[in-house]
Amino acid sequence: MTRVAAVDCGTNSIRLLVADADPATGELTDLDRRMTIVRLGQGVDRTGRLAPEALERTFSACREYAQIVEKHGASEHLRFVATSASRDAENRNDFVRGVVDILGVEPEVITGDQEAEFSFTGATKELTGRADLHRPFLVVDIGGGSTEFVVGDDHVRAARSVDVGCVRMTERHLVRGGAVTDPPTEEQIAAMRADIEAALDRAEETVPLREARTLVGLAGSVTTVSAIAQDLPEYDSAAIHHSRVSRERVREITEWLLRSTHAERAAVRSMHPGRVDVIGAGALVLLAIMERTGAEEVVVSEHDILDGIAWSVAQDSSAAGR
Repeated sequence: MTRVAAVDCGTNSIRLLVADADPATGELTDLDRRMTIVRLGQGVDRTGRLAPEALERTFSACREYAQIVEKHGASEHLRFVATSASRDAENRNDFVRGVVDILGVEPEVITGDQEAEFSFTGATKELTGRADLHRPFLVVDIGGGSTEFVVGDDHVRAARSVDVGCVRMTERHLVRGGAVTDPPTEEQIAAMRADIEAALDRAEETVPLREARTLVGLAGSVTTVSAIAQDLPEYDSAAIHHSRVSRERVREITEWLLRSTHAERAAVRSMHPGRVDVIGAGALVLLAIMERTGAEEVVVSEHDILDGIAWSVAQDSSAAGR
């Protein structure tokens, strides 16, 4: 067993996993798994810079996470991965310095392809032996700023990251006068849909999306759609993990989200408050992917890039010990 810690800092949220990894069995035993909405990518698509208030929200979460990592004795095996927002920002060095000061490790601003590899490993490691799921898998990680597409069997065959995520689409298409349109107009939805379809065209240039037999969906937009589909009274990871949602149900939920008001969405008890304004865009990305690929259902996974990062730490530790 190796005790590891992984931090995934994305456009909308920052997440921590502290776990015991057993490479011999392929099992991760969670000790602490948590998520904080920090909206690091606030305004990045428009300004090209990380906002001071977004940095401070992120650093506040890092301080909390540093205490948890120290408590579990995982400081020596910690990896911090940063994704879309910090790739795009001119002032990314401010972000890097702050993380080093708090956690003692430099955040790795990974490429979209690396992000896709981690997502695939985290999502499929426990699915490969399932007789009811056919390969190849298409793993789709719908983040705040980007979406990763990965096709593979036991290993990645092709991967592509495109700049379409729930925060980026919301800010690009659904904000008028500094506020999210509530609800969006048909013209706004059509423009957003066209943007998503263009991104799917780019993804298909390198990833054979339609060859996949099983669609696996990751991240908060997908897990929230599952929670709504199940009418959960609160967010329940156990009920969401490996649940299946049909394309027709995804369409119904997406249409409701895009015509509902902020207050109506906020009344959904299983939805994190930080997703209320961006979930409509995230659900539309998922629906467009299902329609493009012909997937009749999506298998929802709570295990994703964070688990893939944790496995990479365990493998590096094991290699260093040999």
